[in-house]
Amino acid sequence: MLLLAFASAWRSASFAAEPPALPSTPTPPDTTTLAAANVPPPPNPAPLPAAPSQNVTINLINKLVKRGLLSKKDASELIQQAQDEAAAARAETVALSPPPAGADDMRVTYVPEVVKDQMRDEIKAEVLRQAKDEGWTNAATLPSWVPRFRFTGDVRTRYEGDFYPPGNDNTGAFPNFNAINTGAPFDTAGAVFSPQNNVDQDRNRIRLRVRFGAEIDLGENFSAGVRIATGENDSPVSENQSLGAANNGQGGNFSKYAVWLDRGYLKYEVGGQPDKNLAISVGRFENPFFDPTTILWANTLGFDGFAIQGKYPVTKSVGGFATVGAFPVFNTDFNFSTNQPAKFKSDDKWLYAAQGGAAWKINKDFNVKGGVAYYHFQNVEGRLSNPFTPLTSSDQGNTDDTRPAFAQNGNTYMALRDIVPNANNNFGAIDQFQYYGLATPFHEIAFTGKLDYNHFEPFQVSLIGLFEQNLAFSRGNIGAKAVNNRGPSATGIGAFSGGDVAWTLGLQAGAAALQKRWDWNVEADYRYVESDSVIDGFNDSDFGAPLSGTNLKGFTAGGNLALSANVWLGLRWMSATAIDGPGYKSDIIQFDLNGKF
Repeated sequence: MLLLAFASAWRSASFAAEPPALPSTPTPPDTTTLAAANVPPPPNPAPLPAAPSQNVTINLINKLVKRGLLSKKDASELIQQAQDEAAAARAETVALSPPPAGADDMRVTYVPEVVKDQMRDEIKAEVLRQAKDEGWTNAATLPSWVPRFRFTGDVRTRYEGDFYPPGNDNTGAFPNFNAINTGAPFDTAGAVFSPQNNVDQDRNRIRLRVRFGAEIDLGENFSAGVRIATGENDSPVSENQSLGAANNGQGGNFSKYAVWLDRGYLKYEVGGQPDKNLAISVGRFENPFFDPTTILWANTLGFDGFAIQGKYPVTKSVGGFATVGAFPVFNTDFNFSTNQPAKFKSDDKWLYAAQGGAAWKINKDFNVKGGVAYYHFQNVEGRLSNPFTPLTSSDQGNTDDTRPAFAQNGNTYMALRDIVPNANNNFGAIDQFQYYGLATPFHEIAFTGKLDYNHFEPFQVSLIGLFEQNLAFSRGNIGAKAVNNRGPSATGIGAFSGGDVAWTLGLQAGAAALQKRWDWNVEADYRYVESDSVIDGFNDSDFGAPLSGTNLKGFTAGGNLALSANVWLGLRWMSATAIDGPGYKSDIIQFDLNGKF
């Protein structure tokens, strides 16, 4: 580089702006006087060091011209100045001691001030660039809060193709219960279909996900975290924004997109070791439970509430872990019902959960981790209201808040309102405004496990699995009130055909983490998720879309390829089929470009 060349040349010429001081030489005495006094003359003074050439300075100036850092006019003036000062220095030296015969030149270590200034500025700029590139930091010069913040973020762009083969039931068999329950109640006596899910028309979408967050060290074992994320709505299981999609007052025609508060929590932590730690979190935070699948919980789901997580070594090769927590799922509106003076009682919904397990390092090649969890949902099931007659769609029943505030698809539903037929509704012929709630409680037990084979590290092979059952499921109770998930019948409504079990088995191979260019991994799994095994509002939002959730079985296969340490490609294919009820099948292809920082 220019600067390095200048620096090398400059060092060889010295940084001094003045010629080096000549050796101290006493004034020679008058030889005539010495002879008269019979004093022998002093020996000849030692010769001066060989005087180097001034060509170094001129060469530096010429290089500045060649690099475009000096004009030719300025260079000529500098060269003339250097020559003049070199001549003056030569004359002064000759006056003190004549040069030896044949010594016509001398070295001048003078560098003009303008050259030094230019070189100093260039070197300073180069050092600053290098400091920025290599992350040099002097903590003493930074504000005290800066080292306590750790910023993270990621951007994902995705092409998604949703394809539906011929044969799906498009006769009105797939009502969108979430659209009904989050809007005005549906008039079952009307002459129009309820909101319906798309099951027969292919769709192509470009989707965007952006997340930005910070982790903050508050000192004395306390920390905090915040994160914002994109999303078409406030769905708990998806941060995707379909580009061009216009809804909720955002998107479409290049309109701006909304961001949402995705994380916000405080944490107290002691131990700080991978196998020995205690953490207490409160707010909205990551899933605190060990679960390498998406059958129970979507991998983007945030948990509201508080959780206590602990790890402790049992033996040298075995470590235990446990998590307990309480999470508010739904809090009743303070003024429920809004249009009645006398208010209804609260229908708050909670999740109480506990998990225990162990991680065992069998040997240098094999690691296994497993856990058993119990998830107790309180008040999430629907309840039939007190008998009443809604006169308008805004009239509320006392159990309206037992309907899910968010749902996907697959769970079995029941009608919530006990509507009394009378003259006001033409004895049930009109104004049958209805909401729907979950037909079963959910008390889930889940066994999860992961086996890692690391003999070819960093290449890793992992086997993951989950088995889960809803212990509160009762086929007889649900069958009496279910409005969906019924089998075919030649005489009318068929028998209830839902179930309470979910399981999956998957294989992963490749780099456990993409850390450099050309790192890769692949995965494949099969899942079987019956209708009422888990709550469909909290698990994978991609598999089987738009009927993602439960009552689905099928395969997933995909892989990732790193283009750099922070950018990678992803490709995934999902094939889903309905387990019970009307026929449904979907095939989804996703191609991702991801970046993180």
